[in-house]
Amino acid sequence: MSCLVMKFGGVSVSNAKNILKIADIIIEKSKEYKKLVVVVSAMGKTTDKLLKLSKSINENPPKREQDMLISVGERISMSLLSMALQKKGKKSISFTGSQSGIITCSNHLDAKIIDVKPFRIIKALNDNNIVIVAGFQGVSLDKEITTLGRGGSDTSAVALGVALNASIVEFYKDVDGIYLEDPKKNKDSIFYKNLTFEKALKIIEKNKKKILHPRCVKLASENNISLKIINFKKFKKNKNKKKITIIKKESFQKVSKNVYEII
Repeated sequence: MSCLVMKFGGVSVSNAKNILKIADIIIEKSKEYKKLVVVVSAMGKTTDKLLKLSKSINENPPKREQDMLISVGERISMSLLSMALQKKGKKSISFTGSQSGIITCSNHLDAKIIDVKPFRIIKALNDNNIVIVAGFQGVSLDKEITTLGRGGSDTSAVALGVALNASIVEFYKDVDGIYLEDPKKNKDSIFYKNLTFEKALKIIEKNKKKILHPRCVKLASENNISLKIINFKKFKKNKNKKKITIIKKESFQKVSKNVYEII
């Protein structure tokens, strides 16, 4: 099944106004793509606040219980976004990472993706739903809720792209795309419209503030899925593609078998 996977970060879902705004972006994209899967992060600093709260209860909280706690952040975002789409007349359904079939190892707070079995997503797409997925989380082979650690939501999006045979995953951020250096520190920094995976990784790993986590870029490279970075605040202005970064291989090569983080 070919579809478009869209990923919205914490800033883009940080409040009700933004959630309604990105619902409009998704509706606009639905005119171009019949099947849409949208992955969301937790609202703003929700995950950090929940981790801080856990340590106010227990200075050394059990990792399993922390995973149970912080996984609710993305669930809040996914349900609110699905509500926003339904309010605007679009058929939509939200799924947790486990409901989406994201299977991980058992490392709480830092799980790696073993496989993705998106049966419920495929059924929902075939029923003409826009599917909203909670990023950053999955379920272990022991049926425990797990979270994916740093870069988890971006990695969730790419992994779903792999499983659903997407040719591209779009990341909606609060920045234009990839610059050689932080444009807030150097206003003359070089902006890249197109990058290879190798070049993108070098730039991302060098910069302190990572637009994409290297983990998700590596997963995309292994499966030859192109990545696009779009500023959600300038979505309508960016239709001319002046300020969009696309990361892809120099030559297309079809991958015969899906590759996840643990083989």
